[in-house]
Amino acid sequence: MPSKTPFALTATLALGLAAPGLASAQGTETAVFAGGCFWCVEADFEKVQGVGDVVSGFTGGTTPNPEYRSSGDHIEAARIPYDPGTVSYRQLADLFFRSIDPTDAGGQFCDRGREYTTAIFVQDPQQRQAAEAAKAAAEQELGQKIVTPIRDAGEFYPVGDYHQDYYKSDDRLAVSSVGLAVPKKVAYERYREGCGRDQRVRELWGDDAPFVGS
Repeated sequence: MPSKTPFALTATLALGLAAPGLASAQGTETAVFAGGCFWCVEADFEKVQGVGDVVSGFTGGTTPNPEYRSSGDHIEAARIPYDPGTVSYRQLADLFFRSIDPTDAGGQFCDRGREYTTAIFVQDPQQRQAAEAAKAAAEQELGQKIVTPIRDAGEFYPVGDYHQDYYKSDDRLAVSSVGLAVPKKVAYERYREGCGRDQRVRELWGDDAPFVGS
């Protein structure tokens, strides 16, 4: 089990999940996190106060114009606009590490391969410093080596509209695993549970897993 989180970090996580909200039009900054399935990262971070409309997409590679199931050397990621007056980049990075399995270099949960590996993509030296500090704190708490790299940000390619807001969409899928048309949000919930994401995150982080059960 993970060690008990220091009080200051516990307060940070609680603040980050105080209530859903939108980033302000002025002074918005951007975080880019890759945490396996981009549907899940989008779903998690849109719960955070001060975060606006998260965009799912691809980054980190050189393949031009990546698409779903044809992303080349890119990985799935989420572009997260946020109001730094409400939530800091360090707070977001702390939340991110505790929403994934940062000890897994081969993918995330049931999703295997490069496309589903984790990373933080930083925009500037200040973000890198905050991300490195968050990584060190997470590694100390877990007592295990964290393999999630911190990389310089490159071009971000949004995925098609079909995949945006998938986790909350009422649009029905033509075919489901049970042979019935179901809303995307229902298919997403089944996928997330079946993939074991929350189960593994809870196993790693215990009560410090910010999005499990939220």
